[in-house]
Amino acid sequence: MTNRSPMHQQIDTLPQLLRDIARPFDASARATFDFELCRSVKRIYLVGCGDSYHAPVGAELAFHQLAGVPTQAISALTFSRYVAGFLPDTGPQTNLVIAVSVSGAVSRTIEALRLARQAGATGVALTAPGTTLAQSADKVFETAVPPLPDELAGVSVPGVRSYLASQVALYSAAIRIGEVRGHLTTTQADAQRAELRALAGALEATIAACEPVAHDLMARWAGIPEFVYVGAGPLYGVAMFSAAKMMEASGDPASAQETEEWTHIQYFGARADTPTVFLSAADRDASRMEEAARAAQAIGRRTVGVLPQGEQAISAYVDHVLPVHGAVSEAFAPIVYSVPGELLAAERAAAIGADYFRSMGGGRTVDWADGASRIRDSRIQDSVRR
Repeated sequence: MTNRSPMHQQIDTLPQLLRDIARPFDASARATFDFELCRSVKRIYLVGCGDSYHAPVGAELAFHQLAGVPTQAISALTFSRYVAGFLPDTGPQTNLVIAVSVSGAVSRTIEALRLARQAGATGVALTAPGTTLAQSADKVFETAVPPLPDELAGVSVPGVRSYLASQVALYSAAIRIGEVRGHLTTTQADAQRAELRALAGALEATIAACEPVAHDLMARWAGIPEFVYVGAGPLYGVAMFSAAKMMEASGDPASAQETEEWTHIQYFGARADTPTVFLSAADRDASRMEEAARAAQAIGRRTVGVLPQGEQAISAYVDHVLPVHGAVSEAFAPIVYSVPGELLAAERAAAIGADYFRSMGGGRTVDWADGASRIRDSRIQDSVRR
C-alpha cells in the first residue's frame, strides 16, 4: 500500500526487530537470573504501567507454563500501594518482582520496585541500563531497543517496538527460570527459544494478511465513535494494548474487556453497532469465545475476529476475520496477535487524519501543569504501608 503512515512503517520493522533482539535478550536473561535466584523463587510479580503492564498480563501464562512458578501481573500502582506491604515472609529471594519500563523513568514503576525491595523482595528492572528504574533495582535485565533506521526516526508513534521488546524479554526470562529450576529440560528450553525466534515469520505473514482487511474496515467505519476489544488469558493483555493503541493513535474512545466479563457487562450496551474485536488463539478460551461472538452478532454488533488462519468455529459468528498466520502457541500469542490491533489503530488515524497523541496538546505533557498526567514526575511514596 502507498503513503504508509509512520505507525505503519514501525509495524513493518517488527519482524526484523524480533530477529535482532531474541538472542541478546536471551543472553541478558541468563546474566540476570542466576542459579540461586531461579532456584529460590516461590512467586513472581510482574509490574508496570500502560503497555508495560499489558505485556506482563500477556506473559502470565508463559511464566506458569515455562517457568513453573506462580506468577501475577499487577499494575504498578496496585502493587506499590496495595500489595507490597503484604508479601509473604518466606525468606530471601523467594519473592521476585520484575518491573517493566522501556524508559525506566515512570514514577509509579520506580516506586513499585523500591517498595518491593523494602518489603524484602528481589527487585529486577526490565529496562535499559542507567535509568532511574535500573538504579532502583537489585538486578537489571538489560533490554535496550535498537534504534530505528534514520528515515523512521524523529516521529513520536504509539509504542509498537517497545511493546514487542518487553514481550520478548519477559518470555526470555520465563524460559531461563524454567530451565534453571528443571521445569524445562535444556532441549525443551532451546525449543522454546527457537519457537520464539521463528515468530518473526508469523509476524511478516500476519502483517501482510491483516493490513488490507484493517484498511477496508476503517474505510467502512469512518463514522463509528468507539471500539471494544475482548480477550481472555494472554489475549486480555493484547485487548488492553489494542485499545490503548487506538486511543493514542486516533483519540477514539476504546476499551478492553475480559471475555467472560463482556458477556456480563458490554453485552447490554445501548449502541448496537459498536465494533467489537474478539481475540482468541482458539485454545483454552475457544468455547466461551464462540458463545460471546455469537451473542455479539445476534444483538447487532459489528464483529471482528483476530483468529488463527483457517479457524472455523468462532469465525462463523464474526463479520470479518483478521487472520493470524503461522503456528503460534497460546503462551506466545501476544507477540503476533497484537499486530491486528496495531494495524486497526494505524488505519483509523490515517483515515480520519488524526495526530498521534493529539500532538501532545491541550496540556498533555509530563511537566507540572493543570491537567498534566505527571507520569514521570509524580510524587513517589517512600515507605511500605501495611
